[in-house]
Amino acid sequence: QVQLVESGGGLVQAGGSLRLSCAASGRTFSNYAMGWFRQAPGKEREFVAAINWIGGSTDYADSVKGRFTISRDNAKGTMYLQMNSLKPEDTAVYYCARRRLGYTEVARALSSYSYWGPGTQVTVSS
Repeated sequence: QVQLVESGGGLVQAGGSLRLSCAASGRTFSNYAMGWFRQAPGKEREFVAAINWIGGSTDYADSVKGRFTISRDNAKGTMYLQMNSLKPEDTAVYYCARRRLGYTEVARALSSYSYWGPGTQVTVSS
């Protein structure tokens, strides 16, 4: 059974930083791409960042480019999202997501991801 668990969310002032982690269960962590999405109250879930199976290719939403960095450690079975220069509009529940085995390249569409974590709240105060 595939399980994804996010951690690292919390309350931070504007301009601050947070680092989210996503731990994945299963023996074959490296054979799929992963991504981060977020959903603010009253809004649809949106793409934030994605990383391919080995970490050599990444993609970012324009709204976070230059401020957020996605990475993964296949040996630890964990993906990260380093968030710097946070803004109040970054406030949302952040979800990690995983593509199916063999789907190793980045994707932006929610439908490209088959497994989701429960989410972690990030709140940025002004």
